[in-house]
Order: sequence, then C-alpha cells, then structure tokens
Amino acid sequence: MSNPDFNLLIALDAVLAEGSVARAARRLRLSPSAMSRALARLRETTGDPLLVRAGRGLVPTPRAMELRDRVSQLVQDAQEILRPAESLDLAHLKRTFTLRTSEGFVENFGPALIARVAAEAPGVRLFFSQKPDKDSTLLRDGIVDIETGVVEPTTAPELHVQTLFRDTLIGVVRADHPLGRGEITPERYAGGSHILVSRRGMEHNPVDEALGLLGLQRSVVTIVGGFATALGLARASDLIATVPERHTGRLRQGMHSFTLPVRTRQFSVSLIWHPRAQSDPAHRWLRALILETCAANPLKAF
Repeated sequence: MSNPDFNLLIALDAVLAEGSVARAARRLRLSPSAMSRALARLRETTGDPLLVRAGRGLVPTPRAMELRDRVSQLVQDAQEILRPAESLDLAHLKRTFTLRTSEGFVENFGPALIARVAAEAPGVRLFFSQKPDKDSTLLRDGIVDIETGVVEPTTAPELHVQTLFRDTLIGVVRADHPLGRGEITPERYAGGSHILVSRRGMEHNPVDEALGLLGLQRSVVTIVGGFATALGLARASDLIATVPERHTGRLRQGMHSFTLPVRTRQFSVSLIWHPRAQSDPAHRWLRALILETCAANPLKAF
C-alpha cells in the first residue's frame, strides 16, 4: 500500500469547512480546477463523494459530516507542530536540566547560576552530575543536557561547543606553608612534595614537561582524581596542589595560592551540547544564563 498524500487533509479540511469548491479554492489560494482535481482525489481516496449536489449548492454526505471535526483538529495539530516555537514563558516553565560538569564548576558558579534560575524560572531545577570521563554518549543519548569541560580531539565532532572562559594552572598550599613566604623559584617549587590530579591515574602532565625543560623533576607523592580532594589534602599537610585557577576559587579559600614559576599553557573551558537541543528555546535560555554567570564571576587576585 502506497503512503497517503497528507496534503489531501488540508484540501479536505477546506472543502468541508467551506462547503464549496470555489470558496475552498480561494481559501487555499488554488485555482477552481486545481481544487476540483483535489476533490476528485479525495473522493477516490475515501471512497465517498463527500459533497453532493443539492439544488444550486453542495451538501456534505454523512461520511463528510463524521470527518469534519476530526480533520479540522488533525490539520490544527499539524500546523501547531510545524509552527516555529513561540516565545518562552519562563514563569511557567517546568523542567529539570542535567548538567555534567567538571569538578569545581558547581562550587564556583553553581550558587550564582541557581539564584539566576530561581529568579527567572522558579519551576526549573538543575541536576548537577559528576563527570568522571569525557565520553559523549550521555549527551548523544539525551540523558545529559549540557556538559562543561575542556574539548579534546576525542570529543564527538557533531557536538556544539562554546567557550565559557580561559583557565590556567596555579599552585596552592596551606596558609602557613613555607612557600607562602619569599620568592617561589622553579627549584623551590619542584623541591616540595606534590599532589597530582589525574582522573586516569597518569603520572605526567604539562607541569612536569615545563620543569623538565629546566632540568628539574618534582616529587609526586600521591595521585588523586579531583581538585577538591587535592586541595583537601594540601589544606591539611605540607603537600602542594596544582589546580586550575577559576575552577577552584571557592575551594581554595583560606589557602595560599601562587603563580607557577614555570610557564604552562592556558586552556579553554567550554559549554558542550548536542545538536538536538540547538533550537530548543529553554535550552538556549539556560546556555545564555551559564555564559552570563561565568562572565560575571571574574578571577580574583590571590
């Protein structure tokens, strides 16, 4: 069986509503002959004459009267589906967004973002999910709405990306640590006991490469999976944590932060989402809100 021509529904709706081929033609901006051909196809498809002669006019058959309201509703529903999304009513929006974020993002930007969401769309909730890896499957499957993080060559090419901010690595020690006094040279920095942050347990990162160019090597005594853990250890010991500056602003309050004595490259932290959400008005609103929140929370001097 061939697929039906759904354009005939529009013609049927016009004919049944107008009760006249000529008026239906004007409604659809067709010629009377084109409308007559459409009615002939409708009669063939439905197996019913639909409109029959009564004096000078046409009257609907029982089958046409049975179909009139249903067809009208079908056409209205189709038009609603195909109509561009209307302006977003944030006051009545009810939705939960899942954000998969790098560690430190929630602590630094979460309070301001949650406050903005509550003020603009009180029916919206944010679910912050941990990001133990860079797998894009959850975004593709629609389980996660938005991710934040560093885009890498392994990131799925179809995903949309927008830079949130630039970040850089800094050193952090407890408030009364010896590195809190005097100049921090590459030798003093390398000579301490270090915490390495690596979700995959890697024992080498750009800091080690920069030290190696100076003929130095630091002593890594422990490897942890996140910035919060690294800063917690450094706060309670003589260990040195090397972490991103903007991602850890709140986490390192009360500690001594310092510029690394070796040069490392800055990196971009981005907003990442799947193309399916690109035109969703609510999703666009949340993306803009995240961008504004990050821009409104600049780095503070340490």
